[in-house]
Amino acid sequence: MEPYEQIIVRVATAADAPYAPQITDEMAHSAQARGTGIARRSPEYVAQKMEEGKSVIAITSSGRWVGFCYIETWTHGQFVANSGLVVQPDFRGLGVATAIKKRIFQLSREKYPDAKIFGLTTGLAVMKINSELGYEPVTYSELTQDTAFWNGCRSCVNYPILESKNFRNCLCTSMLFDPAWVAEKEEEASAVIVHH
Repeated sequence: MEPYEQIIVRVATAADAPYAPQITDEMAHSAQARGTGIARRSPEYVAQKMEEGKSVIAITSSGRWVGFCYIETWTHGQFVANSGLVVQPDFRGLGVATAIKKRIFQLSREKYPDAKIFGLTTGLAVMKINSELGYEPVTYSELTQDTAFWNGCRSCVNYPILESKNFRNCLCTSMLFDPAWVAEKEEEASAVIVHH
């Protein structure tokens, strides 16, 4: 990266569709390099998320693609997943993943204020970011039971493990943010103030 280049993190649009093949290639390459599974997505699927305003992209001021993440909804919008977080190797360690995760979380709350937001990850960095955003580790039973979600795991190298465990656990850690927790904490805080 050139020293004067700025990284812009924003909601992706249909105009960003030309980046989709690079994004899906890097998703697959990163998963392979880590030896972890990832649900494979097509460039067309990623482009659709851009067109729907359900993704966040990071690009340099000169227009180079840096990172990406998208929103998926499950169980009629009761659950939201922030999926496919990827940052190009040249830009790792600069806080880009954190900035993308924060923006996609904010976008998810704006679009689906009552939805539970969840994620599956094997990455420690993602777990730390999720914790900072208010996610908590949960069992798989707390996640959507939508079969379409679990079918998305079929391209993962660990799918046979997931299937053998009847979709109750796998190598990924499941994390959940429930907006009801925020309401409960606010209620508890106001109760404390009232009862000096």
